Amino acid sequence: MLTAGDLRKGVRIIIDGEPYEVLDSNPMKKAQRRVVIQTKLKNLLTGNALERNFHQGEAFEEAELTKLSSKFLYNHRGTYFFSEEKNPSKRFELSEALLGTQANFLKPNKIVDAIIFNEKVVSVSLPIKTSLKVTEAPPGVKGDSAQGGTKIVTLETGAQVSVPLFVEEGDVIEVNTETGEYTRRVE
Repeated sequence: MLTAGDLRKGVRIIIDGEPYEVLDSNPMKKAQRRVVIQTKLKNLLTGNALERNFHQGEAFEEAELTKLSSKFLYNHRGTYFFSEEKNPSKRFELSEALLGTQANFLKPNKIVDAIIFNEKVVSVSLPIKTSLKVTEAPPGVKGDSAQGGTKIVTLETGAQVSVPLFVEEGDVIEVNTETGEYTRRVE
């Protein structure tokens, strides 16, 4: 059993029979009152996010989730299709709402971890950093700026990311899939 004090980013718990992942957690103490944990939770079955407060004495059951190595195949009209890595005939699909911003960084044949709850695939987990090719990049014009400038480029998956001015079309860059931010240029 987990207590309210154990709620940190990435922890998965069961509330009302459904698995939730903690996206954000902040302890808050008001004068002479017990500590309240303010959380932002994501329902792993529906993809909906909600904000909820928990008191110090509350306890939760930890969600029993298993991982299965899977391969991203393709997407069509907001539905993303995957197969088991070892058995391509076993396929499953997830909606864009369930994947959230991670969908922007999926390219065909990418290996991901499928997250299974009660023998049903509820989500996928991408590696924290992934390398993607820049397909469109405007020319970098620095102008009269004291610090380094940035520009918006389009990646091979269609995602748009803010990068430094030196990144050009055809470069391969590394992107953080959790935040959607540029991390470095891959040589």
